[in-house]
Amino acid sequence: MSLFFGLLSSVFSQDVITRADTLRGSITPERAWWDLNYYHLSVEVFPESQSIKGTNLVRYQVKNPAQTLQIDLQEPLTITSVKQDGLELSFRREGAAHFFSLQKEQKQGEFEELEIQYGGKPKIAVRPPWDGGITWQKDSNGKHFIANSNQGIGSSIWWPTKDHPADEVDSLLISVTVPKDLMDVSNGRLRKVDDHGETKTYHWFVANPINDYGVNISIGDYVHFSEEYQGEKGPLTMDYYVLRENLEKAKKQFEDAPRMMKAFEHWFGPYPFYEDGFKLVEAPYLGMEHQSSVTYGNGYQNGYRGTDLSGTGWGMKFDFIIIHESGHEWFANNITYRDVADMWIHESFTNYSESLFLEYFYGKEAGQEYVRGTRARIQNDRPIIGTYGVNRRGSGDMYYKGGNMLNTLRGIIQDDEKWRAILRGLNQEFYHQTVSTRQVENFISQQAGIDLKPFFDQYLRETSIPTLEYYFSKDNTLHYRWMNCIPSFDMPVDVMIGDKKIRLHPSTDWQEQTGLKGQVLEINPNFYVSLLRMN
Repeated sequence: MSLFFGLLSSVFSQDVITRADTLRGSITPERAWWDLNYYHLSVEVFPESQSIKGTNLVRYQVKNPAQTLQIDLQEPLTITSVKQDGLELSFRREGAAHFFSLQKEQKQGEFEELEIQYGGKPKIAVRPPWDGGITWQKDSNGKHFIANSNQGIGSSIWWPTKDHPADEVDSLLISVTVPKDLMDVSNGRLRKVDDHGETKTYHWFVANPINDYGVNISIGDYVHFSEEYQGEKGPLTMDYYVLRENLEKAKKQFEDAPRMMKAFEHWFGPYPFYEDGFKLVEAPYLGMEHQSSVTYGNGYQNGYRGTDLSGTGWGMKFDFIIIHESGHEWFANNITYRDVADMWIHESFTNYSESLFLEYFYGKEAGQEYVRGTRARIQNDRPIIGTYGVNRRGSGDMYYKGGNMLNTLRGIIQDDEKWRAILRGLNQEFYHQTVSTRQVENFISQQAGIDLKPFFDQYLRETSIPTLEYYFSKDNTLHYRWMNCIPSFDMPVDVMIGDKKIRLHPSTDWQEQTGLKGQVLEINPNFYVSLLRMN
């Protein structure tokens, strides 16, 4: 998701845990016994009434047989019918959760299907993408301009789904019917367009697993242009859909897209969805990381809405939304959190990707200056990891603090090629998978050959920033320790004393280093820590 989700952060930090939070955020018994295989979502959009109606065909495999199945759909939308093998099923509704009573005996290993019909007026997004729902706007020519954005509130705000990130559907067909003068752009590749006279139906197929919040509709008076990028896995189609009046601006601004692909394939490995292609699609809000269909609304300008988030000048060298949201193709869409509490896996790596983009094109120090510059935005208000099982994400520090944490980790490893191999290795090891924080931590520790548990515990699960406390005795002996941190914290740190670079290995107990010339200690600024000299 794009930055500045302060509104959502405050909502998700509330202390009261409700039954609805548990139904949304946990693997309930009614979710656990079946595994998603395929969706065919067919939806008709009615711009004038700001309403939708549709059908979702859900194909699943039985893991452990049961007879009650949970599907989610949020009010004010309603499910009007659900069938299995042509038989109408009864269900009960508890908030967004619908519990279907299956008549057919569910047998382990078998594939079954449900056909769910629904409709109504979906929630309108008041402040997208942070306040989720559907955005209904018009372009400068008076044509309808419509899109969804729903990472925080959930995909069930506009279609019936298994609305939990742990189970990604293996493939998806999305068929969207719109008035004849409009076009729908969704995920994957366009298979065909059916012309019904007054309406048209666009059929898009996604060949790869996809997280449910990444499924999107973007509807407008679009024009299209494209190019072919020669990537690590061969030719990659890159398609761009923009409002008619913005075509010339887009042709210039979207030059950042192949630059992004070149930098991120270098750092993270091949683009994860060659089969589905890559698209940038203009949207009536800032932007979102919809898989293979990244939405864009940054006003055709560099920076974040024309500003540099780092305050260094480097943030004006690229279009923030193109780079940041596309970075999520690797961290969010390829590697997806299993629980929203681990959202840092998406946002910390993608925030850090901005500096890696700069480094690729402008040199290492450009990237380092950028990531250091974002520290001014860190709040240290709450832990980066949220509460598991109840749809609670952690602090918004998962962006800037998370990026600085990863940059610090790079300094610990002291080997840029190994660091790059770790980033690429993550995308290979967890290719098209949902993961937990522990899996990511363990992989990095193993590849780095360092026990990083205390490091991650400090930066992800605590709010305080480690402080290197030190003093020099009269014989030039350096005395130092970590403070303001967990007892087990033992991160090495690079310092300068005089003209000598030294790697210290502090713990929370006092240590000494002798034979030093100089009384001034400076920490490598790329380590996100603080410094306190005792008199």
